[in-house]
Amino acid sequence: MVWLSAFADEISPDLGEQIAVLKANSVTHIELRGVWGKNVMELTTEQVGQIARTAADNGIGFSAVGSPLGKFPLDGDFNLELEKVKKALEFADLLGCRYIRIFSYYIPEGHSHEQHRAQVIDWLGRLIAEAEKTDVILCHENERAIYGDLGQYCLDLHQTLKSPHFRGVFDFANYIHCGQDPLANWPALKPYIEYFHVKDSHRATLEMVPAGQGDGQIEPILADAARSGFHNFLTLEPHLSVAEKNWGRTSPDLFKTATDALRKIMAAVGMA
Repeated sequence: MVWLSAFADEISPDLGEQIAVLKANSVTHIELRGVWGKNVMELTTEQVGQIARTAADNGIGFSAVGSPLGKFPLDGDFNLELEKVKKALEFADLLGCRYIRIFSYYIPEGHSHEQHRAQVIDWLGRLIAEAEKTDVILCHENERAIYGDLGQYCLDLHQTLKSPHFRGVFDFANYIHCGQDPLANWPALKPYIEYFHVKDSHRATLEMVPAGQGDGQIEPILADAARSGFHNFLTLEPHLSVAEKNWGRTSPDLFKTATDALRKIMAAVGMA
């Protein structure tokens, strides 16, 4: 089985509208990144409990805490990150999910990855040590300008950190925005990937488009994952309002477009 999830804050800051649009498109889970205009890490325990109850009453579950952990400067106070990971672990328990999305720290402009590798490995290792006290898995997303932006650096993290509590999220469009071919990165990273963030983009213009309409190589990668027995989340993060200079938003109508496009690929590759 494959389950559809979404960054529902792209639809609306209002939880009720998020849930209504998800249900209208038969999307069963949320990767909780934001609600009520707040990032998930700005929410209180009481608010997260309320979100969990409201979602459950509507038959919606949670795939992950879509935290910004690791989107943090390497000259910052790491104690702040430790407090955040503990909070995110608490939220994962409240939401009944086993994943927390993380990143691998911003590389200062003009610096090489190698200059900061030891610190990144140390900091991520300390986050992972907190997760290892629980059943939660920290899932690293490839993202522009962090240590794990390119495939080779994501691979380095997984081969070095070697923990069952540290896995990968494969984001097709983010590799394009870093000048890489997602399909070229897939074979080496495949053993470490836990689930996917689904957004697509044209290489020439970096315009975001529905899945399968850009250069993300989504269909061949998901086809190979399906042949290998992948059964986990495909999380929609369409960003289809980028043409309006409004990153991170996807109207209800465009969300349906994004969902339909992904389902077309799933049907083509045999994902049920």
